[in-house]
Amino acid sequence: MDIEYIDIKSFRQTMLDRRAAGMDFLREMIGMDWEGEGLGVIYILENSATHAVEKLAVRTTERNRPQIPTVSDIWQIAEMYEREVYDFYGIEFTGHPDMRRLFLRNDWVGFPLRKDYDPSETINPVRLESEKNEEIVREYDIAEDKQLAELVEKMKILHYDQFVINIGPQHPATHGVLRFRLSLEGEVLRKVDIHCGYIHRGIEKMCESRTYPQTLAFTDRLDYLSAHQNRHALCMCIEKAMGLEVTERVQYIRTIMDELQRIDSHLLMFSCMAMDMGAITSFIYGFRDREKLLDIMEEVTGGRLIQNYNVIGGVQADITPGFAAKVKEYCNDQKRRLKEYYDVFVNNIIFRNRSIGVGILSREEAISFGTTGGTGRASGWACDVRKRHPYALYDKVEFKEIIHTGGDCYDRLLVRLEEIVESIHIIEQLIDNIPEGDFKTKTKPIIKLPEGRFYAAVEGSRGEFGVFIESHGEKTPYRLKFRPMGLPLIAAAQNIMKGHKVADMITIGASLDYVIPDIDR
Repeated sequence: MDIEYIDIKSFRQTMLDRRAAGMDFLREMIGMDWEGEGLGVIYILENSATHAVEKLAVRTTERNRPQIPTVSDIWQIAEMYEREVYDFYGIEFTGHPDMRRLFLRNDWVGFPLRKDYDPSETINPVRLESEKNEEIVREYDIAEDKQLAELVEKMKILHYDQFVINIGPQHPATHGVLRFRLSLEGEVLRKVDIHCGYIHRGIEKMCESRTYPQTLAFTDRLDYLSAHQNRHALCMCIEKAMGLEVTERVQYIRTIMDELQRIDSHLLMFSCMAMDMGAITSFIYGFRDREKLLDIMEEVTGGRLIQNYNVIGGVQADITPGFAAKVKEYCNDQKRRLKEYYDVFVNNIIFRNRSIGVGILSREEAISFGTTGGTGRASGWACDVRKRHPYALYDKVEFKEIIHTGGDCYDRLLVRLEEIVESIHIIEQLIDNIPEGDFKTKTKPIIKLPEGRFYAAVEGSRGEFGVFIESHGEKTPYRLKFRPMGLPLIAAAQNIMKGHKVADMITIGASLDYVIPDIDR
């Protein structure tokens, strides 16, 4: 992975020029500590029309007050990404409209992904009291007579002449430990302030002290409804770095398991969205059919939620003798079951009234926020990694990329249900043609990747899941970064929930289908 370094003085203009040249999708933003070479950021940009990709980097040798110009006014998702980099590396983005920590407590001392970070418990003891809410938006502004930007208090985060309420983190409709602070005028949302980090476990930091095979276990504990795809991405990235070609049998098994996982996730999304809106029968229907699928997956992988199946060079164990017959039976049955979902829920007038025209995300906003997956495709953006950058067997099977243009909650559900049909279609093309061969290529227990930077991405259940590795030739990664599928979704949520009512917020959140451990990592 070749990277073009940009001088910090011309960085801002360079990024404006790249955006004007069609690089409208900020695919990934990776904070880095290169120790003696300084702190910096790697940007992966993509043209949403041509799928051309560029990798750029900027760095500063200042460690006490590292500062880099913001790009949050060029790509909307950068507002969240820059807060993450600030949280973990202490890089202050000048001109950023809201320079707060994103995951850690606001009274946390130090920046944990720096190489010189002191993890001593005396610096950050376990705090049992709740942190105080930060009430003021802060921005680093450069005055004409100063070299460094200074912190300026801009405005209140929430307006207290309006009614402020708290939803989450212990609320069933936030789909995990996510907290919303809402500023209301009557029942209408005027501002949404989302707080992350309640299940942050420091996974990327832990990866820096684990061998490459040991890092695999973390992927299942990110988006557990994309466990197969997450591991697939990490294995692909490591295999690419090693120059390791897996067998054709492994490619078939991985592709089939990825699609079974996608069906599993979409069934859960349908079920939980129905439950959030009070349609308990639909919830039961979805879980009934998902349980049958989990039985099949458990027979092969040994797990129902945490899969632990993909490994470097192949898969943990071969498929069972009756696997193909059970998968075909399930696919035939599931195609018939989908009609029940439409009859009971999708075509229900109550659901249609509560979802059509609610939470509209335009195509341009979807690209700017980087909301890949079903959310992006519901807004008319053809963003499927399986089509943009094919991997495994996706360039050898025929399937449609489901695109809708309404961009609302209704279309986001329709995309998922129609993708179930396409996943079944992919599986049916492969299941009777799995070739003979090894299910795993033997590798050494200790793997050392060559020096360099590597990136691989897959189409997870909620969008693009990416893995970046910087290797210095050791048995552990110098830096391992996961591209979360959910962080762009909640960034967009803050925008599209405004102007809607509290009840609509629940519908919008369910339609975005985020998973909190994937966001927090």
